[in-house]
Amino acid sequence: MTPQKLITEVETRGQAMQIASALQDLLEPPPDALTVFESKASDGAPAGWRIEAYFSDRREPRELEADVTHLLGDPSPVFHVDEIPDLNWVALSQASLPPVQAHKFTVHGSHDRSRVPQGPHAILIEAGEAFGTAHHATTYGCLMGIARLSERRRPFTRILDLGCGSGILAIAAARSWPKATIHGVDIDEQSVVVARENAAVNRVGSRIAFVYGPGVSSPPIRRAAPFDFIIANILAGPLITLSPDIRRAAAPGATLMLSGILNREAERVIAAYRAQGFALLHHRRYEGWSTLMLVKRT
Repeated sequence: MTPQKLITEVETRGQAMQIASALQDLLEPPPDALTVFESKASDGAPAGWRIEAYFSDRREPRELEADVTHLLGDPSPVFHVDEIPDLNWVALSQASLPPVQAHKFTVHGSHDRSRVPQGPHAILIEAGEAFGTAHHATTYGCLMGIARLSERRRPFTRILDLGCGSGILAIAAARSWPKATIHGVDIDEQSVVVARENAAVNRVGSRIAFVYGPGVSSPPIRRAAPFDFIIANILAGPLITLSPDIRRAAAPGATLMLSGILNREAERVIAAYRAQGFALLHHRRYEGWSTLMLVKRT
């Protein structure tokens, strides 16, 4: 079947990233590839933001608009179809993703390696088979949270990345707390394969134990608990369901960072974790998505 590209344009970066996050994180099935970039007028002036979603199976624009409207609760912009040649279009689209600066971290693909200063805060992540390149507000919010936490005096010693995806957050944690023991777990086996590869490329592979399994109930994770820092960048529904299990995996006084939460869902998630003995420290909003920082009361 001929691959297909659906395109829309919006006025602001915030709108573009909110729609892109919904397409990548919530749509089933998600696009095979996704790009977001600032478009220019003929005189070089900014002319809005362009979102391109690539699908190997055909999608009707009206159906995609209805999905976006349902996911975000706001009317979707109009999508139109652009046929594309049968090339390695996923790789081509990924190569257009620019580096992302999230506080001290710079996340980039190999196509930008020569243009990004290399060091402990440069993280190489290729877009592709596992979620997590920092172009979406959920991952970006977690990187911002990790960076801020790393500036405090007390270091973490046992860290869990729950729903590790590409491994980017576990890698950022390994760079921030060099003496910490770090575990990552995901219910998607391919994500664990990709996370291990990314950790090796970023020279922290020996410091992170990634496992495939059912989250905090995985035997290796149960044996490694309790953790003094847990990162869970998944979705609001699973976060609420998992709240008792996460409480059991958290040490007294542990810090918990939750993301993958639409702003309108945040209060339900906060209520669920307050009921489990957590107190809210920060609620930060990024382009329609919430990142929550909580602490487990002793």
